[in-house]
Amino acid sequence: MNADDYVPQSGDAAISVDHYDLDLDYKLSTNRLSATAVILGTATAATKVVSLDLVGVRASRVRVRDDAAATYRQSDRKLRISLSKPLAVGDAFEITVAYAGAPRPRRTRWGTIGWEELEDGLLVASQPTGAPTWFPCNDLPSDKATFRITITTDPAYAVVSAGAVTRSTVRGRTRWEFANDVPTPPYLVTIQIGRYTEEAVPLGEVAGRLYYPRRLAARVHADLADLPAMMATFENAFGPYAQSEYRVVVTADDLEIPLEAQGMGIFGANHIDGAKGLERLVAHELAHQWFGNSVGLAQWRDIWLNEGFACYAEWIWSEASGGPSAHAKALAHHQNLSGLTKDLIIGDPGPDDMFDDRVYKRGALALHAVRLTIGDGPFFALLRAWTQRFGGRTATTADFVALAEEVSGMPLAGLLRGWLDERRLPALPSSTFADAPAPLTEPLPRVERPLR
Repeated sequence: MNADDYVPQSGDAAISVDHYDLDLDYKLSTNRLSATAVILGTATAATKVVSLDLVGVRASRVRVRDDAAATYRQSDRKLRISLSKPLAVGDAFEITVAYAGAPRPRRTRWGTIGWEELEDGLLVASQPTGAPTWFPCNDLPSDKATFRITITTDPAYAVVSAGAVTRSTVRGRTRWEFANDVPTPPYLVTIQIGRYTEEAVPLGEVAGRLYYPRRLAARVHADLADLPAMMATFENAFGPYAQSEYRVVVTADDLEIPLEAQGMGIFGANHIDGAKGLERLVAHELAHQWFGNSVGLAQWRDIWLNEGFACYAEWIWSEASGGPSAHAKALAHHQNLSGLTKDLIIGDPGPDDMFDDRVYKRGALALHAVRLTIGDGPFFALLRAWTQRFGGRTATTADFVALAEEVSGMPLAGLLRGWLDERRLPALPSSTFADAPAPLTEPLPRVERPLR
């Protein structure tokens, strides 16, 4: 049963996973993975078959608790478990899968994604459908679960993932364990392995950690010096950071784009130049911890809720840090978009174009149009209400429109329809702003961070 028409071959709408317990043994020199996954979930529809996504590695044993007669078969994309008696709605299940192989990225319309070897290490970048390259899962953005990941690997390397971490030595190798109690969809779960220096950096009440090759230390320190101020700005604008820690990984390799994962931002060596030349990307990935990671997508068609918000956060940071104002950024990007082909509907861009830069920029402009219409106070109250009401959950565009009208007390559906559901580019609403770049007239409102 399909659950998301942007990824019709992914996921099973008849189930919801509550928890993944992954025990991995990985040899870097041979890219050999041997693993066991225990998957606990609940049936959301009556079904006699549980379908899990698994690509490129082979299952050798599948057990279903309290169903010794269950069988399985594996295709190139799916692991299908046939039960001897059907699950009713609300029935719990526990499935254990032993699997192994040489994981590799999968080829998709969005490029190669998933488990990827670096020159001397490992990167996992799964958005949107790369998670099955390394563990069996219900690969839908709407299906959030908790995770416990243990991985045993070579002792010369650091391993980075989300959650509370412990490590020990097992027969000359290092065993890392990560316990992530934050509900997370499979695409945001990652493992990063490299010869990294680890460094603590306080981010207010949030613990920060940097992982980077020693040779890049000076560039990392220069480019991430403002990370504490960035965290404070975003907590002020969006509400409290939803986790206890934020980790930043800088790989020795160059990467095409930076990546976000739960509780983490990942950058290539080419993104850290020592001159803050790509600081907007640091802001973008941090903002995803609120927009995309805490407030998740119910369906991929609403990707603007991730990328438009993270792009707008870049503009907020520019304004807060003494750069061009958000309004100046909006004017410039509106002018640029006005010269581009207008064949994209931001609220439903289609799977081929869901990561088109126009989704990012026009999504941000939609937010700026709301800001111009309702004013700074109600606008930032709306953003904080959004992260508070839907934090740890998933949401849709309709949810945002309804909340925007609730918080502002104004009819905004028509305004947002023009930005999200029509191909033509609307004009920005008239306001008290001059056309010349100028700071916004009101500072970001300050909010108190609750005690943890």
